[in-house]
Amino acid sequence: MPGRLLCAAGFWLITTVLAHSAAGIGFRQTTLDTGGTRPLQVSIWYPTRQDGGTEIVGDNPAFHGVPVIRGAAPLSGDLPLVVLSHGHGGSWRNLSWLAAELAARGAIVAAPDHPGTTTFDMDPAQAAVLWERPRDLSRVIDVVAGDATLAGRVDPSRIAAIGHSLGGWTVTAQAGARFDTKRFEADCRANTSPRACRLKTELGLDRVELERSMADPRLKAFVSLDLGLARGFTPDSLASLQIPALVIGAGIDIDGLPAKLESGYLAEHLRKPSATSVAIPDATHFAFVGLCKPDAAALIEKVEPGSGIICRDDGPRGREEIHREIAFLVIGFLARSIPVRP
Repeated sequence: MPGRLLCAAGFWLITTVLAHSAAGIGFRQTTLDTGGTRPLQVSIWYPTRQDGGTEIVGDNPAFHGVPVIRGAAPLSGDLPLVVLSHGHGGSWRNLSWLAAELAARGAIVAAPDHPGTTTFDMDPAQAAVLWERPRDLSRVIDVVAGDATLAGRVDPSRIAAIGHSLGGWTVTAQAGARFDTKRFEADCRANTSPRACRLKTELGLDRVELERSMADPRLKAFVSLDLGLARGFTPDSLASLQIPALVIGAGIDIDGLPAKLESGYLAEHLRKPSATSVAIPDATHFAFVGLCKPDAAALIEKVEPGSGIICRDDGPRGREEIHREIAFLVIGFLARSIPVRP
């Protein structure tokens, strides 16, 4: 498997450079449905031939941001689109490092802040309508694919989704997996996963609306990064998914989301060989989010005791090296699933 991924990743990089000759990463933000009941703040990264005039976005006292050219002109030609879904209590900033990697290689990347479960909007009413999360991603696809002036022209045959934590659940549901509330409740009694089961009331995990299909047929591939709530998905619905999947789990459980019971559950039931599963032994659940600045853990602890764990990596490697492995795996997977082409 690593050899195949290496060849695929190298091919994707080469074809991107030859086809697009992108000099930098464009960036813009927009708001969908401003006056509606669920407005979405959306951040978009995309390849551009413009160079210079960069600024850092997503930077704060705890986390490093990424360099972009705000408002740059997008490339011409049909480009793949990747939508990103952040975890519970996260934001578009969490996976901005990966968004920049993908945009540099020729993809449009768009990430909404999911109302009710994002850093600056933990509204209980919005959090409890969990089925709206996959719909958020579909709304982003509608807008970005429908307006080439935002980030370039989207190739509808090359649309993928990537999600971390609750975002991993979101993209799996968007791919067509079906949730069973009674199955989830029974599993909580059997496995007593503290983190996932504790969210039952907050996320409305007993509501029948979660059992309807949230599938978006435009999705051609999806990537789950150390997801939670996986065991509520029915085995039959996972086995029936036709599109390629990459499931990456964290080997070190620090947040009550053991990879064996979460990512491992997806790996067990998704269709083979279109689904690939990888466990990163020295990664924690938060190794998938942005790079922390020195002393970030202590800084976060002062503001929110107990949350400094977000910036603590317990394995032998640093987060930057783990990010390189994650990007390598994701790029190789997308090379096979929604390849960049002239």
